[in-house]
Amino acid sequence: MEPKKSKRRKSRQPDSQAAGDASSRDATKVAVVVPVFTRGKDIIGNGRDPHARLEEAVGLAAAIELHVASAGVVTLGTIRPATYIGSGKVEEIAGIVRAEDAGVVFVDCALSPVQQRNLEKAWGAKVVDRTGLILEIFGARARTKEGTLQVELAHLNYQRSRLVRSWTHLERQRGGFGFLGGPGETQIEADRRQIDERIIRIERELDSVKRTRALHRQNRKRVPYPVVALVGYTNAGKSTLFNRLTAANVRAEDLLFATLDPTLRGIELPGGTKAILSDTVGFLSELPTLLVAAFRATLEEVIEADLILHVRDISHPDTAAQATDVLSVLQDLGIDINDHKRIIEVWNKADRLDALAHENAANHARRLPQLQRPMLISALTGEGADTLLRTIADKISTGWPVVSLNLDPADGANLSWLHRHGEVLSQELKRDDQLRVEVRMSPEKAEEFARRMKPKSSAA
Repeated sequence: MEPKKSKRRKSRQPDSQAAGDASSRDATKVAVVVPVFTRGKDIIGNGRDPHARLEEAVGLAAAIELHVASAGVVTLGTIRPATYIGSGKVEEIAGIVRAEDAGVVFVDCALSPVQQRNLEKAWGAKVVDRTGLILEIFGARARTKEGTLQVELAHLNYQRSRLVRSWTHLERQRGGFGFLGGPGETQIEADRRQIDERIIRIERELDSVKRTRALHRQNRKRVPYPVVALVGYTNAGKSTLFNRLTAANVRAEDLLFATLDPTLRGIELPGGTKAILSDTVGFLSELPTLLVAAFRATLEEVIEADLILHVRDISHPDTAAQATDVLSVLQDLGIDINDHKRIIEVWNKADRLDALAHENAANHARRLPQLQRPMLISALTGEGADTLLRTIADKISTGWPVVSLNLDPADGANLSWLHRHGEVLSQELKRDDQLRVEVRMSPEKAEEFARRMKPKSSAA
């Protein structure tokens, strides 16, 4: 028995030592570690460029206002069950962490609870994996009640899986019932029970929020205005484009996840058609499943949208891989990613391309079939914005009937109404002094106009 007791005391000591080391270091300094496989398929980054992945990881750390003291790529051939990366690299990073006095280490992959615990013991610093850091960023960005609840739900589900015996206080037990006392309830069990109870309460509140959002969508359908949703990889320029098209003042920064909560604004399209533009949360490679599930109520704005603008940062070296990640999330939401009548691909940040790259991108876009042709724009400078609005109007009005009307030339009220609520294709003064107007409009607006038509004007 004695050897076992001695062994247990030795196993607890590193935990206390790790806690002490972590508390004495600078909690605002972070060391960024990006694991990349050297052979076979890069199952972490889906074949992404390692330097682009490192840049993104540094951006994630900066998004939570951490000072990046050190950042580097770690190559490995296989995953180690205990620490994810090899023991030699673990010791090397431990030296860097001590030298930089970093209180946090961000490992850009998904770590198991045991791997996270072992790395914290080895490095004497708080270890955060990709899921944990993204949850922290979302928690800092959420502003609405719905966003806060969604982030907390995802964070609790993540935290529940991390209740391992990393620290000695979790081994204490409460007294049981009856004469014998019994083992009672461990601290881990108590914490897990409290988390489960909180999860149930949040899910009930989110169900109420979901019903309210559904009512708002029903009210918009009664107007009815088509909904255009902006989707894309984080930092692709969605909020900048949103501001450009709506003249709004939504936060737009060169920062990952600068905006989180969805924003909706009305826009007027060429031809007088009105629509509602929705700016949604940015997507990310390996976006935690917990977050996708928690934000499903918000992402229903995308599911219900009449038109989806897939915004891409065409200047980014990993733009193709980012597009694949976005389309994968859309597919998980049940959206047909091959429906080119509903999805418009927007190649943003054309202003960052040099003259040759800009010309090559434009030529490549022109060679694609008309239905799949992307729009090359710059949300910052406004390049291509008018053409994009024209394309949105054309997509929305596809299938709408073209109505021919005879109006009195002096009937300015009805003519003005047609210009505001439809797309006037032509107007011609006939020999009988009647103004012949051809206009394309939604069936609902056509019915509304028929009700307000004056008796002296008649449909041809």
